[in-house]
Amino acid sequence: MRTARKGSVEMPAFMRQLVKETEKRVSSFFKGGRGGAAEGEQPGDGEREEVIPSPYLDRPVLDKLTEEGCARWGLTYALGSMQGWRANMEDFHNCVPQLGGELADWSFFAVFDGHAGSSVAQYCSQHLLGQILATGGMRSEDDPERVKGAIIEGFLQTDKHLLSVTRREGWERGGTTVVATLISPYYIYFANCGDSRAVLCRSGQVCFSTEDHKPYNPLEKERIESAGGSVSIQRINGSLAVSRALGDFSYKGAENRTPTQQMVSPEPEVCVVERSPADEFLVLACDGVWDTISNEELCAFIHNRLRVCTDLRDVCTQVIDLCLYKGSLDNISIILLCFPGAPQLSAEALHQEAELEDLLESKVAEIYDELCAKGEEPDLLSVLTVLASTVIPGLPPGGGIQSK
Repeated sequence: MRTARKGSVEMPAFMRQLVKETEKRVSSFFKGGRGGAAEGEQPGDGEREEVIPSPYLDRPVLDKLTEEGCARWGLTYALGSMQGWRANMEDFHNCVPQLGGELADWSFFAVFDGHAGSSVAQYCSQHLLGQILATGGMRSEDDPERVKGAIIEGFLQTDKHLLSVTRREGWERGGTTVVATLISPYYIYFANCGDSRAVLCRSGQVCFSTEDHKPYNPLEKERIESAGGSVSIQRINGSLAVSRALGDFSYKGAENRTPTQQMVSPEPEVCVVERSPADEFLVLACDGVWDTISNEELCAFIHNRLRVCTDLRDVCTQVIDLCLYKGSLDNISIILLCFPGAPQLSAEALHQEAELEDLLESKVAEIYDELCAKGEEPDLLSVLTVLASTVIPGLPPGGGIQSK
């Protein structure tokens, strides 16, 4: 991930050979780690077990979707999304930097993390904002309580309309989590329904983050059990790992209970934070990110990357790669929103980054030569194993050696 280099440098021959071995070794590692049979291993004679399609691939899909844009009031943003190890891509998003009309200085962004198919996530990405606007609760004077009510009602109406669509299209098993932000001239509204997450960084620190909705959370568990469900292995009825979502209508059939009292609730948790000149950036991401990195680590990593990289799309792809190398097996999607107070490019940081790249290259060459001297045949994973145990100053905070 070179973001700062002194001129054009050709990759050394030994590095090209190491990289050549990467895909085969890493794919084999993850395949074995998931409990699959070793390559070439066949079932015993006479065994006729039912083959259940794996939710994972033998090797990750590394192609990335990226998008960028800006709003007239100074917001810049980028999106990065990758299928990764999952057999299907089920993430969707919505980026609207300017809503238009009397809300021209308002912005809306959301990440939709689908499960049991992508259809529900895609539908909600196309209709949720429209349902929120249709409530009429958002006006130029910006009343936080009225806006919060509009957001909640928009979610509930989206779920209500989705029910008839799923019955017609056969999507009953599908669902999606949602994390969204609505930014007005004075406030940042956060809406979370599920286990995707939003984090706001202010003055270099985590200022706010949404709370994941998991079945084992006490209030969530109480609602689930009151609706006739149970929580086992941290899942609803041992199956669904989130307690709030749009869709998932097979968990919403309890009689004489409102939509928000079902095992899976479509009601988002809405929080309001007053804007500040110290606001730096805001992150919306699916659990494929948060499974591998904490709020504080991600905030520190992005803060560092913004000082050496002006392309927000590149920052998003670096986050995706970092999560992949840290072991994320899920789809990975992230939206990065930068306020006018975000960290700026730094000549000192660029110099330190270039020195770090040179140090890493020399360390890899040194390790490679040492392994060869011992009669070993180095590959990338063996070199990285040694490198990971080496003290290397100046690595990006929150990223470590995996970020390089």
